[in-house]
Amino acid sequence: MAEAAVTDEAVATPGEAALIAALGPRSIVLVGMMGSGKSSIGRRLAARLAIPYVDADSEIETAAGMTIAEIFETHGEPYFRGGEARVIARLLDHGPQVLATGGGAFMNKDTRALIGAKGISVWLKAELDVLLKRIRRRNDRPLLKTDDPATTLSALIAERHPIYAEADLTVHSREVPHEAIVEEILDALRARLGLSGREPAP
Repeated sequence: MAEAAVTDEAVATPGEAALIAALGPRSIVLVGMMGSGKSSIGRRLAARLAIPYVDADSEIETAAGMTIAEIFETHGEPYFRGGEARVIARLLDHGPQVLATGGGAFMNKDTRALIGAKGISVWLKAELDVLLKRIRRRNDRPLLKTDDPATTLSALIAERHPIYAEADLTVHSREVPHEAIVEEILDALRARLGLSGREPAP
């Protein structure tokens, strides 16, 4: 089920093992806009902690036997959102893991409540110009298949950011190496879990 980003050689350091122990069965759930880096940063975070990485959108596509774009085109967004909520509810039973969610998943209040009960949510907050630069590289975003993607994205930000702000932690996703973002997430998690600061260099 889980998209294993962990190799047999991946071993958490003592400090990271303490973080995992404090996390218990909970998932680290990444939320945020499309293009905020949830997948790429999530894989690195999971590898760093030697726990599984799971992409909710990939799991939805596997369950449906079609791509997200095909689900939107064939069945519409409400159908997709229902399936998304069911898949995320199932995935949350399999922590500890890093779980990357689609941009609209956290907007569902029942999904937010489940994430709050079974995970620690991390909002990867990215500004409009950063998001536009990233998503222009791809053409698989159903909600942006409009005449003016920038205006559509800006409207989505206005709608979603107040809800994303309910996440347990906020880390700014920006044009820096992903490893730097991973370090900031780890620092925020340690603070949230009542652990000491980052480990001293060997």
